[in-house]
Amino acid sequence: MALTGIQIFKLLPKTNCKECGVPTCLAFAMNLASGKAELDTCPYVSDEAREQLAEASAPPIRPVAVGKGVRAAKTGGETVMYRHEKTFFNPTLLAATVKSDISDADLNAALVKWNVFQYERVGLNLRPELVAVKDVNGNKDAFAKVAKKVAEASEFNVILMSEKAEVMKAGAEACAFKRPLMYAATAATADAFGKIALDNDLPLAIKADSVEALIALSDKLTGMGLKDLVLDSGAREIKQALEDQVAIRRAALKKGNRSLGFPTITFPSEMASNIEMESLIAAMFIAKYGGIVVLSDFAGESIFPLLLERLNIFTDPQRPMTVTEGIYEIGNPNENSPVLVTTNFALTYFIVSGEIESSKVPSWLLIKNSEGLSVLTAWAAGKFAGDDVGAFVKKCGIMDKVKHKELIIPGYAAAIAGDIEEELPGWKITVGPREAAHIPAFLKTK
Repeated sequence: MALTGIQIFKLLPKTNCKECGVPTCLAFAMNLASGKAELDTCPYVSDEAREQLAEASAPPIRPVAVGKGVRAAKTGGETVMYRHEKTFFNPTLLAATVKSDISDADLNAALVKWNVFQYERVGLNLRPELVAVKDVNGNKDAFAKVAKKVAEASEFNVILMSEKAEVMKAGAEACAFKRPLMYAATAATADAFGKIALDNDLPLAIKADSVEALIALSDKLTGMGLKDLVLDSGAREIKQALEDQVAIRRAALKKGNRSLGFPTITFPSEMASNIEMESLIAAMFIAKYGGIVVLSDFAGESIFPLLLERLNIFTDPQRPMTVTEGIYEIGNPNENSPVLVTTNFALTYFIVSGEIESSKVPSWLLIKNSEGLSVLTAWAAGKFAGDDVGAFVKKCGIMDKVKHKELIIPGYAAAIAGDIEEELPGWKITVGPREAAHIPAFLKTK
């Protein structure tokens, strides 16, 4: 049960030192209770209080770290059923599958192809994180070799899939440095798999025939000292699998069932006969509520829309997507190229920059911080006022990059032209099109 602000306040040092960034310990406690602050920002909280607060504030679904390196990620850590209630925190991890009998040439080709699937979007690098190595013949040496190759020769992290403890142990030892996820302990293999996970400090997936059966298995493994678990209800029929995802999430959040308070792993790869249907099922699990989604393969036509869906689902709905304030070069502009300005709402940036690119006119695009608001909304809210825009043009450094003194502003912000001229004496303020689609023709005429 989460603590109230007053309950948290009683555990704080009550020094009102302001070092946490707020004026009083009570204000800090209220921020902690609402999730707007981190306990580590208080330098004087006691170890005893820290332990109590950490336990009380632990999310109902435990966050589990999977992998190491540039594609290390967490799954779980969620606190709400619906993202509009607050937000979803740790995006669904995406995996493709290789079999343990794959040839070196085919494995190298697959890793090269999959590594290309990286997309820049709103300043973020969107990419899948995992490769699932599946044991197909019980050959522990072949399994360990493939797992090690994936771990050492690529940025991808690893899911180890085997039903045999000796095979799993070999794979775990081969790539333990990448902190792979072991999949999956069952009632029959819980003791052996649990020991391997404990000895190597690895996260462990558990699989049962139903949600109810997961509880006993989860309790047994947590009793052994394992904390990082991932759940698989065993369902491979789409309707039942979805119902299980909802049931696990609801039990953890609404009923406080700690036995089910872990992220889940799902297998569209075992629910469809082609990548198109797999992708459709994967999209469902990204929305509800798969922590990890395992596909048979990565294909550009499916992974890109899945990554975009994931980005949208796991973006905080209370915070607009933004790009960084500054100067953006489009098409190698020079000192005579036009200068345009707009807000830092991500959608505005991508639409405007895309239209400038399509015009084939090299340009400078100035992005002013408007707290993520679009042009018209930012102007109405006073976040894109003429004097502020003028001051931004002065300080951003564009004056050192161009010889001319002409600034093109959005058509919907025409009202601020006069204020900008006052702030930028000698500059010509040109009102551009209202609609971004008209930018190419506008730039070509200039």
